[in-house]
Amino acid sequence: MQIEANPSQPRKDFINMAHAHTPQPPMPLPGVAHIVAIGSGKGGVGKTTVAVNTALALAKLGYQVGLIDADIYGPNVPLMLGSTDQPKVLPNNRIEPNTAHGIKVISVGFLSPGDKPLVMRGPMLHQIIRQFLQQVEWGQLDFLIVDLPPGTGDVVISLVQTVPLTGAAVVSTPSDVALQDARKAIEMFREVKAPILGVVENMSHFTCPHCQEIIDIFSKGGAERTARDFGVPFLGSVELVPAIREGGDQGQPIALAGPDSPQAKPFYAIARALAENAKVQAAKAEDVFEIN
Repeated sequence: MQIEANPSQPRKDFINMAHAHTPQPPMPLPGVAHIVAIGSGKGGVGKTTVAVNTALALAKLGYQVGLIDADIYGPNVPLMLGSTDQPKVLPNNRIEPNTAHGIKVISVGFLSPGDKPLVMRGPMLHQIIRQFLQQVEWGQLDFLIVDLPPGTGDVVISLVQTVPLTGAAVVSTPSDVALQDARKAIEMFREVKAPILGVVENMSHFTCPHCQEIIDIFSKGGAERTARDFGVPFLGSVELVPAIREGGDQGQPIALAGPDSPQAKPFYAIARALAENAKVQAAKAEDVFEIN
């Protein structure tokens, strides 16, 4: 199946779907300490905004960070990071990730930019995810963040079949509709044995710039209550702020403003909590491995 009408040879190398997939057990990525998935039960809750800004915050805090845009049908990471170059294909069919704002990043959006959609089925998605994980030269990373597509579909299954996840975070707005799907996402990660590192409440509230009144557009506090109900950590909330949207649209995410920026500060709090929870979870996994 062709992804575009006239694919060039580098693009064929970038995503080679000619070989059948042979199931293998999940294998750690050499040099990558923690692999963390960022997911959501539904679209439109700002999952990619949280993933991108959290990845950048981790990098600003001194970690070596990579970011996989695994939202194959809606790859928004290139726009948010202001990165459009096609990755280089290295010898032995290896792929060199792009670097944007100090983090390594890979996305189907680099292969098929613009408005042309990618039309493919589950096995093809699986092959892309495997290539993003196993054929990309990630080098030494403290954190590899994986921005998942919304929902509970094939990509999540492919991810957990390919590599052992340190854990996952779930993003939701505080509205009851979004939380209904967020609960499904939490249960999905539990079913695939991926530890829940926490829940993020995005677009938690809005502060009127004129009168400073706080307006709960999507309600407030629902994600924190959901985290408590499920016995998982609450990583923090992010206010609905125009500057966050503007930064993503312009390829200059708000986290680049640093931890002292009022608009960026929530992402740094989330990044610190996520990093701490990931380290704790990784230590638990190592203890279990040593006992066995």
